Amino acid sequence: MGDPAGIGGELTITAWARRGGDQIPPFYAIDDPSRLAAIAGVVGCSCPIVEISNPGEAVAAFGNALPVLPLALASEQPPGKPVPANAPCVIASIKRAVADAMAGHAAAVVTNPINKRALHEGAGFTYPGHTEFLAALGGVPSSIMMLAAPGLRVVPLTVHSALRSIFDDITQDKIIDTTRILHNAMRHDFAIHIPRIAISGLNPHAGEGGSMGMEEIEIIAPAIATLRAEGINANGPWPGDTMFHDDARAGYDVALCMYHDQALIPLKTLDFHRGVNITLGLPFVRTSPDHGTAYDRAGKGTADPRSFIEALRTARTMADSRAAA
Repeated sequence: MGDPAGIGGELTITAWARRGGDQIPPFYAIDDPSRLAAIAGVVGCSCPIVEISNPGEAVAAFGNALPVLPLALASEQPPGKPVPANAPCVIASIKRAVADAMAGHAAAVVTNPINKRALHEGAGFTYPGHTEFLAALGGVPSSIMMLAAPGLRVVPLTVHSALRSIFDDITQDKIIDTTRILHNAMRHDFAIHIPRIAISGLNPHAGEGGSMGMEEIEIIAPAIATLRAEGINANGPWPGDTMFHDDARAGYDVALCMYHDQALIPLKTLDFHRGVNITLGLPFVRTSPDHGTAYDRAGKGTADPRSFIEALRTARTMADSRAAA
C-alpha cells in the first residue's frame, strides 16, 4: 500500500497497465480496492480490479485485472494529506506482505513509499524507516540498505545519521559486519560468485596519508585487511570524489560508502528515475522505489512509475537468484 496520501496507488495502477511491454512480473497489491479503482480513474487508464482471497489466485488474474488482497482504509483519504486513522492500515499492509513472503506465498515484497512521521503520529511507529522495521519482522538483528540502478550499486554504511555523528558511528566492526552481509547478498541475490566490493574513504582524498584525517588509517584500512584475510574481495579506501566515473565503476560490483549522501548523490545523479531501494540481509527479498511519497504530486495522475517498475523487476531477479542458489 505505502502511504495512501502519496503516489503509491498511482504507481501500482500504472505499473499494471504497462505489464505487456516492460517485462513486469505478476504481482498483487495489498490495498483498499475502492481506493485503487478511484485512482485508476484519476490516472486515466483502464485497470480492472479483482479482489483475491489468497496470493495463489494472483497469477491467473494478473493478465486481465490487477489482483488486490483487500485491506480497507479506516477513513476517507484525500491525496497529499496524511490521515492518522489510516496509519495502522499502512503498517498492516507491510506485515501482511512480509508474512506472505516468509510463508512462501509470494516471491518478494515490493513496498511503496511511506512517511515515517505520519506513521509515528498515527500509529506510534518507532522505527527510523522501512529497513529497520523489516529487519524486526524478519527476525534478524540488522539489515543493510542498498540503492541500485543500471550501472551502479551503492550501500551507505551509516544511513540516517546526522553528519555530526557519523565520525562516532563509523567503526571497524560496523564496516566488517556490513561488508560480510553485502558479500553474501551479492552472491545469493545477484549471482555474483566473487563480488568486487569497493570501500570509500571518509575524508577528502581518503585522508591523504593522514594529513586530512586518520579514519582511513586507523579504522577503514584495518577493516578492509580483516575482510581480505577472510577471502572477501574488498578494496580501498578510495577517495569519494573519484569512485563514480565510468572507468572507476567498471572495477567493482558494489560500492560501500561511509555516509548517506556519499552513496546516494552519485546514484541519483546517474539514473534518478530507475533507482531501487533494496534491503539486504533479510530472509525474504524486499525492494522499493528510490523516492518518497511525493505528496505534491499525489492525485494528479502524473506520477512516474519507472522506479517502481524497476523495483518489481529487481525483486524478480533477486528471487530467481535465491531460488537458483
